[in-house]
Amino acid sequence: MIGFIRIIDPCAAFCHPQSQCLLRETGIMQHQSDEPRDTKIIKKIIAGDINAFEILLERYRAYVFSIVRKHIPAEHADEIAHEVFIRVYQGLPGFSGKSDFKQWLAGISVRTCYDFWRKKYRSKEISMSSLSETHREWLENTIADDAVMTFAEKKRQAEALEILDWALNKLSAADRMTLELVYLEGYSHKETSALTGWSIANVKIRAHRAKKKIYKILMAEKKKIRGPL
Repeated sequence: MIGFIRIIDPCAAFCHPQSQCLLRETGIMQHQSDEPRDTKIIKKIIAGDINAFEILLERYRAYVFSIVRKHIPAEHADEIAHEVFIRVYQGLPGFSGKSDFKQWLAGISVRTCYDFWRKKYRSKEISMSSLSETHREWLENTIADDAVMTFAEKKRQAEALEILDWALNKLSAADRMTLELVYLEGYSHKETSALTGWSIANVKIRAHRAKKKIYKILMAEKKKIRGPL
C-alpha cells in the first residue's frame, strides 16, 4: 500500500543540522512555520489521500534516520527507517492527536530498532567475535571503574565504539536498548518509558541490570587480557 515511500540518501540525511540535536530536544521542538500542520496531513491520509503521506515522509526522514542510526548498524539503517514509516502509516488511524506527533514517531522508531535486535538475537545472527589486539590494548589502558560512563565520554573514538558494540552484542535486546537510551543518550527513566512503552519501574530495573552486566563483561575481558597474577 505504501510502495511509493522512498528513503533517499541516508548519508545526506545524517548531515542535516537537525539530526545532530538530542532526540529529546527535537521531540519537543515544533515546526511552527510548517504548513499544512501534521494533524491536517494525518486527517487527509486517514480520509484516503495516500499521496499526502509523502509530505510527512519528506518532513521527518532525517529525524527518523537520526534515531535509527544511533541503534542500528549502518548497513541496516535504510531498511529499518523504511520499516518505521510503514509502521507509522499503518498506525496513523490510532494516533489520537493528543500527544506530539514527533514524540509518537520517536517511540515507533525506537521500538522498531528494538524489534530489529530481538529478531537478530532470536535468529542467532549476532557476531561474538573476539576483540582484536588493538581493542584489547585500548580496553586495558582506558577502561575505568564505571565502564558505562567511560564509553559515554569516549564514544567518539573508533576503538570505544567498536568495543562497546562488541559488549552490547552480549546483552539481551531489551537490556541493550535501555542502556543505550538511559546511559549513552541521557534520557530519563520517564522519557525512556515513553519511547519504549515499558513501565518506568521496568526501565529502572533494566537500566540497573544492564549497567551491571556490561561492567562484568568488560571487566572479565580486561582480566583475561591481564592474565593470572
